[in-house]
Amino acid sequence: MAYLALYRMFRPTTLDDVVRQEHIVTILKNQIETGRVGHAYLFCGPRGTGKTSIAKIFAAAINCESPKNGSPCGKCAVCKSLANPTNLDISEIDAASNNGVDEMRDLREKVQYPPVAGKYKVYIIDEAHMLSQNAFNALLKTLEEPPAHAVFILATTESQKIPATILSRCMRFDFKLIPQADLEDRLRKVFDSIGKGYEEEAISAIARAGAGSVRDMLSFADTCVSYSADKVTYEAVRAVLGKADFSTVCSLCEAILKGETGTALKKTEEVLATGKNVGSLLLDILGFLNDCAVVKTCSDAQNILAMPKETYREVLAIARETDGHRLLRTTEIFACLENDLRYSASPRVLLESAVLKASMPHVDYDIESLLARIEALEKKLANDVVLPSQPQEQLQARPTEKTVNAPIQPPAQESFEPMEEPYYDAPPMDEPPIGFMADYEEPPIVVKPKEIKKEEPKNEKPIHVKQAVTGDAKSTFGSFLRSLRKTGKNGVLFTICMDLDHLYEGEKFVLITESDSMYRSLVKAEHYELIKQAFSAIGMQEDGFEIRLKGKTSDDFNKGLEELKQRFSDTKIEIK
Repeated sequence: MAYLALYRMFRPTTLDDVVRQEHIVTILKNQIETGRVGHAYLFCGPRGTGKTSIAKIFAAAINCESPKNGSPCGKCAVCKSLANPTNLDISEIDAASNNGVDEMRDLREKVQYPPVAGKYKVYIIDEAHMLSQNAFNALLKTLEEPPAHAVFILATTESQKIPATILSRCMRFDFKLIPQADLEDRLRKVFDSIGKGYEEEAISAIARAGAGSVRDMLSFADTCVSYSADKVTYEAVRAVLGKADFSTVCSLCEAILKGETGTALKKTEEVLATGKNVGSLLLDILGFLNDCAVVKTCSDAQNILAMPKETYREVLAIARETDGHRLLRTTEIFACLENDLRYSASPRVLLESAVLKASMPHVDYDIESLLARIEALEKKLANDVVLPSQPQEQLQARPTEKTVNAPIQPPAQESFEPMEEPYYDAPPMDEPPIGFMADYEEPPIVVKPKEIKKEEPKNEKPIHVKQAVTGDAKSTFGSFLRSLRKTGKNGVLFTICMDLDHLYEGEKFVLITESDSMYRSLVKAEHYELIKQAFSAIGMQEDGFEIRLKGKTSDDFNKGLEELKQRFSDTKIEIK
């Protein structure tokens, strides 16, 4: 007898022998036992998860005279007849090579004939997504209303390519990937059945390479069995899978993660010089980085990776010395490279560029790389450098015109005689530049703690500053503000005056505001008195300036005020 591949030799013959897929097996068993067999089924899922195997078992079971636990007995006349390859009651059609409309028309004609041996005539259409649109249309009506003896089973790995009109006429079953633990158990049974010795690490490596597919795993295992003379070893599995020597990949990745650019490039050149494919080396690097991530984040990493103890110790040592952000960014760089290699004419240059980028984090401005560099600096500062204590925050004096950008120590607070009302205690400023209120901060309000006795106002000598220049409104306004700052000592009034427009009308200096509330505040008795003192200090008497609401003159305001007083003579009118 010719040699059979392991995946053919150990194909399940009963539903109980199927690896996992319990949610599908249970439904099919119940349908067989109750006789509620549907006319169309859709099996979809990843390759090697049992779609075709279950379809064949189910096709035989619904025709079996005495099925056992939902599976064919294999002993009755029908089962023996169906086992004959010449029997046409179970037809398996490859849609990849029979995807035209003519094949589906032929099927539509043949489906009318009744089965020969069993009760049902079953059509298994594998890779159903490969059918053309016209083929689907030809199959549509037959699939919706087939003869009573016909059952259709469509198997596909890409259900999204199946038309909605077909999906709505089928009972859909979604197959799932097989967990690694179940793959390992299955592989042990296979090796025990053929009498082949094995290492546990080799079993785990083969199962991991299967990536959830039983057929892929058994195909790898078949190659490993032929490669190994005595028993299947971990190193033999790595050689069969085309992986580079572990120590070489380990030293290469260690140099990359430590930022040793020269060593990393040298190791890369050594591996490629042996004839190693760029894509295979990239997969080895990604696999090692993934192992480091598992070791760094999982408490049960040794059981998850299932690698020899010496190998695990090397991975553990590198993972402990590597920052998490650094490891993540390095993995991202090589993961992006995997897609770029498909369209590159110079894959070797791309790989070496990725090695350079990953081993030189100081030139990488990705957020993960920056976070790794910050964490490394923090560790270095914590271990080697003692940071000075944080100095107490100090206030900075406002700059003068000569030294705008230089910080100046604040002048000492001057003590003033207490006033009847709360006032803003703002320190005097030497020659503030015009329009320098962008960073002005109002000083805190000083409230009298107790009743203050009234005292007679003192006759103080006026403080003189730079004299006003008649006709030069800008110079006069600056002199006025400096004078107000020195004489008024009222932060609110000073702030209001900073926003006033100003001009000369002949020899009279006019302060203009657009806000009615600001105008009332300026002409208020105590404020007006402070303004008059400020103008007096720069050599301008009361008749030399005017405060005006924009669009109105003072005569208009006084005239209107007089009219109000005459009209409401019984009411006391005050200007506030």
